Amino acid sequence: MAEKRDYYEVLGVDKNASADEIKKAYRKLAKKYHPDLNPDDKEGAEAKFKEATEAYEVLSNPEKKSKYDQFGHAAFDQTAGGGYGGGYGGGFDGFDMGDIFSSFFGGGFGGAQRQNPNAPRRGRDIAYNIDMSFEEACFGTEREITINHLEKCEECNGSGAAKGSSPTTCPTCHGTGQVRTVQRTPLGNFQSVHTCDSCGGKGTIIKDPCKNCGGKGTVRRGKKVRVKIPAGIDNGQQVFVRGEGDAGANGGANGDLILNVRVRSHKLFVRQGYDILCEYPISFVQATLGAEVQVPTIDGKVSYTIPEGTQDGTVFRLKGKGIQKINSTQRGDQYVTIKIEIPKGLTESQKEILRNFDNSVEPGKYKKRKSFFDKMKDLLK
Repeated sequence: MAEKRDYYEVLGVDKNASADEIKKAYRKLAKKYHPDLNPDDKEGAEAKFKEATEAYEVLSNPEKKSKYDQFGHAAFDQTAGGGYGGGYGGGFDGFDMGDIFSSFFGGGFGGAQRQNPNAPRRGRDIAYNIDMSFEEACFGTEREITINHLEKCEECNGSGAAKGSSPTTCPTCHGTGQVRTVQRTPLGNFQSVHTCDSCGGKGTIIKDPCKNCGGKGTVRRGKKVRVKIPAGIDNGQQVFVRGEGDAGANGGANGDLILNVRVRSHKLFVRQGYDILCEYPISFVQATLGAEVQVPTIDGKVSYTIPEGTQDGTVFRLKGKGIQKINSTQRGDQYVTIKIEIPKGLTESQKEILRNFDNSVEPGKYKKRKSFFDKMKDLLK
């Protein structure tokens, strides 16, 4: 006879495990190795299931656990002398497996008690992708879209039964939608639950189905819906239109229409939160002397004075020229990065002008350049 494994090892817990931890470990193993869930290896699964159950029966009982911690398996082996008179001996006398599964799964192995199949059920949400421009996302927009959803059948008012009739309670499951069976095994009584075949789990039977909906209580139809997209919406965000999803069942509420927003990129602007970023190219003469420029924004062009001596990469802010925040009147800002463009393909006369200009400029006018060469001299000393 094979030597028994340590009960704590079987359940995968340590000796200081709480009662809840022991129960949780056993519940996981019981579901994993239940013979009915392992038809390809029923014998092997049953052996592991029995081993886990034996360990749990001892470790879940404070008195038996105490004896086991003191004497190990010998505490329950009557042939070892002075054994614990619990009558365990590898059998399951007085050990109701149905009670264990009832406490774990709410009414026997096979899952918790199912809700009333005739209770109101909310309809399914439906999704719709909506594309829009950068400007539409900034300022908001309204669209008329066509969706396909389930609506309550007007002929039968959602009951699924033809006019003048109504659904009747299923005689097999008595309206529960489930059928329970009890199987007696060497391991104890096992209770299983499955969907009622007579009513398909609905709890009711329609003898005379509605011709318009085929007994479903709903029909699929196309519908035009006008939707409003709020200002400030961003790419990847969603807008919920309440009650425009599929119809509910048994008087339940309709689902929602979920709009998945997809915003097209812009040629000039990049969004960062509620701020807008853009680059503005200027000539080195404009950067040197300063200039009045027209900067594009989502509101149109605005005038801005480039200060004399502006450096490449300088960022200036246009306050309040960003994107409106959702459900608010506040707006972000626009940040403009100056990019100084160096011309190419100059003529010889243009190059000569620049050489004369460069020679005429005192070195002290180039602060960064002067600082760099001063540091370089110190480094080479």
